[in-house]
Amino acid sequence: MAISKAIRNVVRTMVLAACALVLALAAPATALAGEVTVTGDNATDYLAYQVFSADVANGKASDVAWGSAAARDAAAKAGAPTTTAQDAADWIDANLSDGNSVAYGLASALMASGATPVRLTAGKAATLQNGYWLVVADESALGEQQSGTAPVFVLVGGGSRSVKPKSVVPTVTKHVQENSTSAWQKAADATVGDDVLWRLEATVPAGVQGYTSYDVVFADTMSAGLDPGKVASSARVYARAGTGSAWVKSTADVPTTGEKDTAGWQDVTAQCTIAVEGQSFSVKSPNLVATLGADALKAGGAQVCVIYNAPLNQRCNHGAAKGNPNEVYLKYPKSPFSYREYLSTPKDDATAYTWDVLLTKRSSAGDAVLSGAVLSVTDPQGRHLAQDGSWHKSGQTVTTNAKGQVRLSGVDSGTYRVSEARAPEGYQRFEGTRKLVLAVTGLDVRQVASAHPTLTIQAESPLRADAVEGSTSLAQASILNTPTTTVPPTSKGGNGIVKTGDLINLAPVALLALAGAGLAVMGLRVRKRGEK
Repeated sequence: MAISKAIRNVVRTMVLAACALVLALAAPATALAGEVTVTGDNATDYLAYQVFSADVANGKASDVAWGSAAARDAAAKAGAPTTTAQDAADWIDANLSDGNSVAYGLASALMASGATPVRLTAGKAATLQNGYWLVVADESALGEQQSGTAPVFVLVGGGSRSVKPKSVVPTVTKHVQENSTSAWQKAADATVGDDVLWRLEATVPAGVQGYTSYDVVFADTMSAGLDPGKVASSARVYARAGTGSAWVKSTADVPTTGEKDTAGWQDVTAQCTIAVEGQSFSVKSPNLVATLGADALKAGGAQVCVIYNAPLNQRCNHGAAKGNPNEVYLKYPKSPFSYREYLSTPKDDATAYTWDVLLTKRSSAGDAVLSGAVLSVTDPQGRHLAQDGSWHKSGQTVTTNAKGQVRLSGVDSGTYRVSEARAPEGYQRFEGTRKLVLAVTGLDVRQVASAHPTLTIQAESPLRADAVEGSTSLAQASILNTPTTTVPPTSKGGNGIVKTGDLINLAPVALLALAGAGLAVMGLRVRKRGEK
């Protein structure tokens, strides 16, 4: 009985062992795997497509098999023989190199084949089955300041691998020209209606490859205070192979169409598309691959520059509080596989300011305001102020109003000159010309947000610098006249205007004479609203 029981236990053990062996043989073998980490800053999400599975040892593959039927079909579409996976692998090994047409052809076919990719995240290690893989950016997940990548084919297995797919993301900058120095800055000032030149500059880094076409599109938006009326007729577009070249000071320094300057800039305006709509406009560059050459783009990148004219208009903001901003962003091809779709850069901007000046004619005896004075006021360009506030080359004068005032509205900084053609009745006309100087600091900054313009006013006697209002940046100055008769200082009319024949105390006149014609400087500062 005991023997029979022992035999049964032995038989049971043997049967269980046999079953375990059968199950082990029937179970699929666990595929050998390797670790891959994708690095790079121009994309976050990547896709990995398996071309072949293989045994990998010492950097070599054996027992090569198709990763999927879709991979086999993609290889056939790319031109590889597909009788066996090994045949295809040998062909790829002989013909595929970094960035060549075979690499892009195979990658395009795989991405369109319907094969299921493995999702990877930049900077995080992922485990992939041993074999040959394609790694590319996930184009559906690309956003601002990112880019699709060139294809990377990598043999996985036998340890950890790090791959860095190649891509380029262009940048764009915007500047405005300060007319007094011709310098390109983030902020400048100007007279309303005068030409204001703006510069847009795109930089495409070296490394562009695999693109049939590569163009950039400037998307520019002007604030309501800028006049778009001259944009289309004035816009000029220039391009050069390479990066890092300082832009010339003005369009006059650039050779005519078809020629290059010493830095390689050439006029490509005729090859561009320029469209203006309201306060916005766009400039599409030519195909830089065709214009500059694929090898030049890959080796050194490119620069594209747009210069255009957009003056300040009558609706513009005056003073330092707001300025008149003008912004741009750049659209660029999404990837070598989707070059007809665009991604965009962050925006960049520049701004223009303009100022107001209030001149008041006053008596040197008591500061009473004087109407009826006829003045000649010229701006830094030598133009004469007209009664309606406009500027003309010659022959214009202005007459002080009932409040003794003349207003210069929307003007540039610089030196203004004032002379008197006729003094009010009962007052002496001052001889010669006197200077009124508007000076601005704080415009030459790296970013518009850092611009804190400071306006100061200086006046040459008998002009007097009075104030610069903090909230409006209104610069105020007085023009003093010496009376020809003695008038009591209390004998002013109800509107504060000195009447003809009123007696004025002459003591202030003597003080004025002692002061001479020295320069009265009023370092009156104004900053943006809200600043201490």
